[in-house]
Amino acid sequence: MISDDETPGGHEPVTAVLPGDRTLLLDLQRRMLEIRFFEEEVMRLFMLNLVRGSTHLYQGQEAVAVGACSALREGDTMTCTYRGHGAVLAMGAPLDRTMAEILGKAEGLCGGKGGSMHLTDLSVGALGSFAIVGAHLPFAAGAALSAQHLGTGAVSIAFFGDGTTNIGAFHEALNLAAVWKLPVIFVCENNLYGEYSPLASTTAVEHLTDRAASYAMTAQRVDGNDVLAVRSAVGAAAAHARDGKGPTLLEALTYRQKGHSRTDAGAYRPPGELEEWLARDPITRFERFLTETGTASDVELAELRERAEAVVREATERAVAWPEPGLESRFDDVFA
Repeated sequence: MISDDETPGGHEPVTAVLPGDRTLLLDLQRRMLEIRFFEEEVMRLFMLNLVRGSTHLYQGQEAVAVGACSALREGDTMTCTYRGHGAVLAMGAPLDRTMAEILGKAEGLCGGKGGSMHLTDLSVGALGSFAIVGAHLPFAAGAALSAQHLGTGAVSIAFFGDGTTNIGAFHEALNLAAVWKLPVIFVCENNLYGEYSPLASTTAVEHLTDRAASYAMTAQRVDGNDVLAVRSAVGAAAAHARDGKGPTLLEALTYRQKGHSRTDAGAYRPPGELEEWLARDPITRFERFLTETGTASDVELAELRERAEAVVREATERAVAWPEPGLESRFDDVFA
């Protein structure tokens, strides 16, 4: 069954139904802000030549990771792409150790050996971000198979871009998940571009959810800039999976506000497109929702923003100050 939301990405206010838990609503905003400020710090450090290799930033897509991961429960697992800082943080990885990993520090999540594109924190269920497009989808299916076999009731969630839907591993993973009714949620973060190519130039179908029909899989399009809509959709998909009804494909329409990587100025974008999507920014949009519903005042939201920025700044300062890995650690975790 395919349910198609025809309004994703629009200017409408956040309208998804959620119990009136003020603490939860403010926590969603805090987490999105922390990811936004974190990515801004990563960009600043990259420009100072403190980040080795490339890095792929998440500004504009925060509502997808925060909305989705907030609907999970302890024991669930997550895999993501090289644009995965936001997803790993949304699962609960500490800001300082995540930043330390990006900087290649000894206190990093992976001891400084993974860097920006290979963030992993098993303690919060973040099984890893993958630099190879689509490579993690079979891993997500494997994690779901493990949960099914062990009877843990856990679900596995995988975040990936629109370009991944043209990779063989996408179809293989979805087919296997459907045949075995695995408790896995496939979340396509459709930000309209596969690296530098607009979606329409590489993909024949307009709605990526149409591909779920090949696998008799439940699918839904959702406004990826609406944190509550994403949370609601993932919550329903998780319940569906835990009930033994199998996987779901979600297509979250969103937009990356920066280029593909730090060497990309995004000159290929049509004039006005970036400005149009900046007007739909998920953080400012949710701020409006919080004030319009009387959940929080402008003063409270300003204080929340200031606290989030300070927390990220302090975490970054700790990460920068931590030592580099010692030479003696270079053979740790290496197996032959």
